Amino acid sequence: MDTQDTARDLSLLEQIENDPNVNQATLAARLGVAIGTVNWHLKRLIQKGYVKVMRAERKKLRYIITPEGLALRARLTIDYLERSFELYRKTRQRVKEYLTEVRRAGYDRVRLIGEGDVADVARLTCLEQGITIVQEGKAPTLEVKGWKVILHMEENA
Repeated sequence: MDTQDTARDLSLLEQIENDPNVNQATLAARLGVAIGTVNWHLKRLIQKGYVKVMRAERKKLRYIITPEGLALRARLTIDYLERSFELYRKTRQRVKEYLTEVRRAGYDRVRLIGEGDVADVARLTCLEQGITIVQEGKAPTLEVKGWKVILHMEENA
């Protein structure tokens, strides 16, 4: 199972735990996926014994997380947190290495391009290391692309 499937399974289990009466259309909207994707994941979770389906009314279903499903949700949550902390540690280490290179080149400031959690980690690491983040001017650039941080020394320096 890939990381995206794992994340969807975790999200589905959390949503169902919070609202057993939730329907597939609502789940799809909350997760930002097609109803068919939700249906596929639910069928798999049901087949593996993590979720049970009960008929609540004539056309309405109620999803129940089994004890095995609760254990899976806990395991997936721990795995997610471990991966997140690992990403945090790796990002911090990479940015610290880049900032050492920036200092060696005689700079005490960088430009930071990008948004999101990885950019926030880079921003905090710069502050922690005493490197000023500037918007304009001649300075090396830390560029955040998805999960990666790239240092550009020559372009703006």
